[in-house]
Formats: sequence, C-alpha cells, structure tokens
Amino acid sequence: MSPQLPTSDQRRALSALVTATPAALELGRRFRAAGHDLYLVGGSVRDVLRGIAPQDLDFATSARPEACKAVLQRWADNIWLTGLRYGTVSAARGGVTVEVTTYRADVYTPGSRHPEVTYGDDIEGDLARRDFTVNAMAVQLPDPRFVDPFGGLADLAARVLRTPVDPKRSFGDDPLRMVRLARFTATLGFTPDAAAEQAATEMAGSLDDISRERIRDELSKLVCGEWQGRGMDLLVRTGLADRFLPELPALAMERDPLHHHKDVYAHTLAVVDRAVPRDDLVLRLAALLHDIGKPATRAYEPGGKVTFHHHEVVGARMAERRLKELRYPHDVIAEVTDLVRLHLRFHGYGEGAWTDSAVRRYVHDAGSPEQLRRLNALSRADVTTRNRAKAARLGRAMDDLERRIVQLEMEEEIRAIRPALDGRQIMAHLDLAPGPLVGEARTMLLDARLDRGPMSEEEAYALLDEWAEAKGLPRRAG
Repeated sequence: MSPQLPTSDQRRALSALVTATPAALELGRRFRAAGHDLYLVGGSVRDVLRGIAPQDLDFATSARPEACKAVLQRWADNIWLTGLRYGTVSAARGGVTVEVTTYRADVYTPGSRHPEVTYGDDIEGDLARRDFTVNAMAVQLPDPRFVDPFGGLADLAARVLRTPVDPKRSFGDDPLRMVRLARFTATLGFTPDAAAEQAATEMAGSLDDISRERIRDELSKLVCGEWQGRGMDLLVRTGLADRFLPELPALAMERDPLHHHKDVYAHTLAVVDRAVPRDDLVLRLAALLHDIGKPATRAYEPGGKVTFHHHEVVGARMAERRLKELRYPHDVIAEVTDLVRLHLRFHGYGEGAWTDSAVRRYVHDAGSPEQLRRLNALSRADVTTRNRAKAARLGRAMDDLERRIVQLEMEEEIRAIRPALDGRQIMAHLDLAPGPLVGEARTMLLDARLDRGPMSEEEAYALLDEWAEAKGLPRRAG
C-alpha cells in the first residue's frame, strides 16, 4: 500500500499544530543540534488530524534515554524520570507537558508481565511496533515532514483499527494491545479490523501474562468512553473479558420463552451509557458492576416470575473482589461497592413518597455529597424501561426525592447527623465500661435520630433508659 498523503486541510492542521506549539519546534531544533532525530508521534498526530487539539505532546527520538535526558534538562522547568527504564523521559515547561521516548522495539517473553525494552534505530521500525496504524503516524521536526508508512491516514478516514504488522505478531509482542483494541473502539468509536478481532479471539489466553495494573488502566479508559458499549461487546465476543472481568459475559444469561426478564447484559451497557458525567470513573464502574450479583441470585417463582433477591448485597461483595484483583485504589473500591450495595434504595421511593426518616437514611447511607450525587445519577441511569409512562413516573419520583433532600438539608444538616449522646455520656449514664454494649446503645440512638429527627438530650436519656431496661441492664444507683 502506498502511503496516503494528508489533504490540504490536514496539512494545514499539522502546520497549525507545529506553529501553535513552539515547544515542539524548539525541541526539534535542540535535538537536531545534538545530533538526534525527533518526531511528533502517536495520539498527538492522530488527534490533530481529527480536528482535536492534543492535551500533551508525545515524541519519538533516535537519542538514547541518557542523551534525551541531557537535552530536556537544558529546556525544561521540570523533568520526570519514572519512565526512564522504558526509554521515556517526561518534562514540562510553560504549561506544556511532553513525553520523549527512544525508538522502541519491545517484545514480551512468554510468562512475563512486562515488556523487555529494546531500542530501535529508525522511526519506521518504531512505528511498526505501535498498536494501530492510526497511532503509527509521525511528523518530523523541526522541518515538518509527514510520515505514514502503514496507511494510518486511510484507516483514520475509514474509522478502522488495524495493526501495522500482522495482528498475531503485534499481539504476541504485547498482548495488552488486544484490550487496547477494545479501548479505542470505545473511545474513538472506530471498528476493529476483522483480522485483528480474529487474532484477539484466538490469543485471548495470552492476556494472562499481562499485569492487572496495565489491564486496569485500559479498562478505566474504556468504561468512560463515549462508545463503551462497543468496546465491552468486543471484550465479550473475543473472550478477553473472561480473562479479567468474567462477571460481564456472565450477565448474558440464557433466556427462555416461559420466564420473561430483562436482558441483564444489554441493560447493564445501557445503564453505563446513561451514567453521566462520563468521566466519573467511580460512577461508570458502579454502573458496569451494579447487577453482577444477578446470575448468582436468580430464582423462578410460581407463574414464571424471575427474582434476584439481595443481588445488590451479593454484587457488592463480587465487585469488591474483582476490583481488588484489578488493583484499583482502596478509595475507588470502597466507593464503587457502596454504590452497588445502595443502588436499589431509590426504587422504594418510586412506589410512593418517603417519610422524612427514610430520606435522612438515604442521604446518611450515601455518605459524602459526591457519593450522594453519584447514587442519584446511578438511580436515574438504572431506569431503562421502554414503558414511557413508567420511566416518566420514576423520573418525577427522583426529582421529588432530590427536592426533599434539599428541603431537609435546609432544615437540618443530614450528613452530620450524630446521636444526641456520645459514648462517654452513654457510659456515664448506664455505668458501663467500654465495650460492645456502648456501640449498640449508640447505634440505637442514631437510628432513633434518623427516624424521629432532632431530639433533646433529655429525650435521648429517656430512650436510653428504655433500651437498658429492655436489655435487662441494672439501673444506675441514684
């Protein structure tokens, strides 16, 4: 295939990119003066050709890492060497962040979870080892020259994801590229090349050699993608999901004509699409995992009704295990699993107005304002019924719930609710030593506060006496 040349509009865009980023021109001059080649590469080139301004600039160079570091140190305000062992030096100056990587020719040793870094000798070889042709275009600097040895420009126009070399060789060099195939399907909305999809299907097992952290990072980008449903479908079709997220294909439960229930897999993808804002990773992961407890809890009742009792509790435990296995941070795991556990709370409201105490519990259990916002967003997204009247009714119910929350917050600070008595007051009043009974008493008072609203200390002490008597605790002398 002869390389396709950029259109006049694209040439102007590339020229504008270089002109608008004096850092790129200056770095090109500095590297050339030091005897090295420098190319703008990868997503930076792809995005500008799509009319999107890149946030950061990625470069490839003939300079070895130490030589690259020496050039950047004379230019940058700040420099980071965390990627040095992989041939990458990161730097920033005047609000511009750049990554400069020595030409690479990485390969994976079977059984290894990280690539063995080897350096290449030219830009064509470096581009050949990149994941897809749309990411294998470059612009030489400082005198701009477009380089496209694998037809990336044509694939960009056709919205196709194709590997620069045979996909089995490409995926063999780095199996993570199979997940990246799904990730770019989700974030760019492009269609995988048939050969790439077939190779991913045949080689899905090799993903077991890749670190969970690298897979996690790709999944996080995928689930936040505008076309995440396409990406998830690709993971399921190829069997890749079975290697690191088996709960997802398990949602495609067998259906039969006697037991009618919603397609849980399709419903899940619809909920993720509806969960906004799209860049909220915790919300999107909760949407993806909110129903994973359904296969384990499915039961059939007389008359053909299908139930999934307590699937939110089972699902929360499953989500916690899966996210831990994927090495997500502890705070992300806690927030996602809480949302999965609470995602059915709203549906009780849809059947009728809640009491003030129920609204207080809803807000209190959600926790932080951010988590409350996410819980409301997840609850809205979870309404995927095609029954317009039902959808409208549930939408009005959520609107009403949110108004009630605001109203109650104006009257009392719900999230700061505490029992009217603290632990020391409880121990002093009942003559108790520290222990489980103090915690039980405090929980009882907190429940009463949530149910009844604000109460005085006198009312709390009276309630505490009733509780102690029911427990058979001796009355305090005097």
